[in-house]
Amino acid sequence: MTAEQQPAAPAPLPGPASPRGPRRSVLFFAFAFAVIADPVSSVAYAIEAALRALHGDLALLLPTMSLVVGLVVVVTANYWQLVRRFPKGGGAAAAAGRAFGPRWTFVPIGALVVDFVLTIGISIAAAASALIALFPSVAAWRIPLALLLLLVVAGLTWFGHGGRLLFAVMTVLFVLVSVAVLVHGFVAPQGAGTAPAASDPGRSAAIAVVLAFPVAMALATGIEAPSTAIAQLGQLDVTHRRRFGRGTLALLLVIVGGLTLGLTALAVRLHIGIPGQDSTQIADIAQAAVGSGRLYGAFQLTSSLLLLAAASSSFQAGPGLLKALAGTADRPGVLPSFLGRVNRHHTPYWSAVVYLAAAAVIIVAAAGEEQELVLFYAVAVFVSFLVGLLAMARMARAESKPVLAWVNALAATAVAFTLVVNLLRGWPILSLAATLLIAGVFYLRWVRAGRPSGIEDVEARAEAG
Repeated sequence: MTAEQQPAAPAPLPGPASPRGPRRSVLFFAFAFAVIADPVSSVAYAIEAALRALHGDLALLLPTMSLVVGLVVVVTANYWQLVRRFPKGGGAAAAAGRAFGPRWTFVPIGALVVDFVLTIGISIAAAASALIALFPSVAAWRIPLALLLLLVVAGLTWFGHGGRLLFAVMTVLFVLVSVAVLVHGFVAPQGAGTAPAASDPGRSAAIAVVLAFPVAMALATGIEAPSTAIAQLGQLDVTHRRRFGRGTLALLLVIVGGLTLGLTALAVRLHIGIPGQDSTQIADIAQAAVGSGRLYGAFQLTSSLLLLAAASSSFQAGPGLLKALAGTADRPGVLPSFLGRVNRHHTPYWSAVVYLAAAAVIIVAAAGEEQELVLFYAVAVFVSFLVGLLAMARMARAESKPVLAWVNALAATAVAFTLVVNLLRGWPILSLAATLLIAGVFYLRWVRAGRPSGIEDVEARAEAG
């Protein structure tokens, strides 16, 4: 069904009575800070990824990360529209299904499957790196340490969504400690690095920035989460779901943008370049800012816990998506029914095992190094961004909203450029291949199952479940 055959937006349905006062505030706190754990945790490796792409040129780091944050704002604006249009959840998959027909739903679904695996892998690897920077003596055990953390997070997944408030607390703690590090670093730094702050005169600064910023667009991963996670808010009416979704997106922009630009500016000010083998750039920034005392230890521990929370969030969302795609006794599905089997905590345990195995493989393949995975990570989720933006542009055009259509088309062009530049680096094409392969397999199984209806709402069903 085309966009022209669809109504301008889903008709608001009356919802249940929403919680009021303090209860609603607590709900928003738990929802928002848990949902943004993924994009906030991306700060731990995105800045370093940009600096490596710049070959250590600190003079270009702040312009590069400013461009990255600007594009994050553009992509977030699209998801702001998605929350308005689909207040019961659905994200890019819902938009693609409404605009281009249900078969196109499988492209963002395939991208999300790959994205969830990579989120788990890169978050676990980055958490291991944060611990190694704090305890260098365990550096020789990087891969076993990462696999152990993976097993711990997978084990916690068995108990379902009970840790959502804990994830929110971890996010808040990291933000507070990071702010303390930033203030200390700008007011009374305890040290400095030795990296030169001058740009290389032998190359074009503009071209260097344009080629480097797509690598750091891993910072944008997780932006889609609020537009799908609002499906969990069954106790809220449509109006408050929109408010929660948009409030979370606004909070995400403020925190992720603020921390990214603050840490980048501090890295330039203190001359913190590419880190050594057993450290990370943000660990070096924190150590130069506050020394090696308790605040540094708190920064490393909270960043590690936040990264584990981001991995755990994907360990819940990923298997939940497979469960929503699985068939049941009375309804044919895209995937075998055993992937939908749950324990008493409603965890689809066989689906969790699939993600555990896939994440373990990529952690070992990357030797437990998160920077080896950053490029792969940015590709998969940008496929979903691109499809969602094109869908929103088509729907805006069908509704005779030319300004909105042009804004979405311009954003789609920027996202497509980012995607192409990353793909031209070679190996990241494996992420695109995996996305398209999974999308194709899911589509063929959907056709074989008789094209069951409602596939465009699978993300919303996964979150609601």
